[in-house]
Amino acid sequence: MAHAWMVRTFVKHSPEVEDFPELMEIVRAVFDTSRALEVQLADPVAYLNTLRKKMAKLKAAAVKFRTDAPLASTHTNFQQAVISMDACVAELQEVLASMAPASAE
Repeated sequence: MAHAWMVRTFVKHSPEVEDFPELMEIVRAVFDTSRALEVQLADPVAYLNTLRKKMAKLKAAAVKFRTDAPLASTHTNFQQAVISMDACVAELQEVLASMAPASAE
């Protein structure tokens, strides 16, 4: 999530956002997920359950960002931000896949 937060910060403060506000969707999704998770830091089970609930929205935002970012800018920083968000989502999904489902506990 720290990596996703770095992408969020880059996008939020990029001048391209003014002309392409659709980029803010990834900013909001990362913020929403982070806020939901931060209150669960002391409880790993609750943290993972919350992450499971938030993953669909985060993944959808990353998919949309993959489409929107090149339209907003072809700069290498945006290309890398897309790669970074995709990697972050994939790693979070791997973590969740490696854990027992919440209903099995």
